[in-house]
Amino acid sequence: VEKYRPQALADLVSHQDILSTIQKFISEDRLPHLLLYGPPGTGKTSTILACARQLYKDREFNSMVLEASALNASDDRGIDIVRGPILSFASTRTIFKKGFKLVILDEADAMTQDAQNALRRVIEKFTENTRFCLICNYLSKIIPALQSRCTRFRFGPLTPELMVPRLQHVIEEEKVDVTEDGMKALVTLSSGDMRRALNILQSTSMAFGTVTEENVYTCTGHPLKCDIANILDWMLNQDFSTAYRKIAELKTLKGLALHDILTEIHLLVHRGERASAPRAGPAPLAPHRPLLVPAVDFPPSIRIQLLSKMAEIEYRLAAGTSEKIQLSSLIAAFQVTRDLIVAEA
Repeated sequence: VEKYRPQALADLVSHQDILSTIQKFISEDRLPHLLLYGPPGTGKTSTILACARQLYKDREFNSMVLEASALNASDDRGIDIVRGPILSFASTRTIFKKGFKLVILDEADAMTQDAQNALRRVIEKFTENTRFCLICNYLSKIIPALQSRCTRFRFGPLTPELMVPRLQHVIEEEKVDVTEDGMKALVTLSSGDMRRALNILQSTSMAFGTVTEENVYTCTGHPLKCDIANILDWMLNQDFSTAYRKIAELKTLKGLALHDILTEIHLLVHRGERASAPRAGPAPLAPHRPLLVPAVDFPPSIRIQLLSKMAEIEYRLAAGTSEKIQLSSLIAAFQVTRDLIVAEA
């Protein structure tokens, strides 16, 4: 992952509007304090490191840039790092060099309220010769006083159109054998996180040699589409005990988590909303060809009840309840749905 980290602003593939704004700040020598936030693997750290390389020559990089991660601070989660290294770095001026120093605070949302308040005073006091860049995943965990002192930029998840060319570049450089469906699986499972896509690519190619859809899903422990289609088929077309036995066996055999199965099934049930308008007469109860996994076309009123029930099960799973009981609850929800459809028809 580090081998292919973009070194210059021009190498970054996404968020061109943010990059052009930051580039303008640098060229006009008016860089404000920055707050970069968004999900992991979207280029926040790479962006500010590329800025730092553009601002400072290699030999002065270490004396002008302080990279501090709030996570590797002491038990105070950041207050010592604010009072210690950051304060001493920001309060010293550079001799013989004009310009400002740069403090990069990664994982800033892990800092306590006290640490953030201490940082607020440091930022105010040393604005003249130091610029701060805070990087975090959750904006809500940064106190409003810090937010108002920084220019905020949100880094959203990367789109597949931006990820694929970059992945192709890495694949060509590393000479990895990747099939077309393998590439699609990489992009789908990483959900806009470039770092995760590269990690999955690396682990799959090392484990299997060839990166195919099945290998990617197996390597990440994610349920295969054909498995999900089978589970759906069993829940809708078999009796309760048979469906429970078969799904439990499949879970044990492939080491699947009920949460992952639930997420995939939810996508299929939900996707039915975007399928064609509900047909007259009884809806098909299960996908016909297991490998294609089309959306399941439930009548709207029944789908709403089913989605609500699945949301309850997902909440209970997150609270740490028994998977066996929640699996039987999931099968029961689908069998009730089946009976309702049959009754309506």
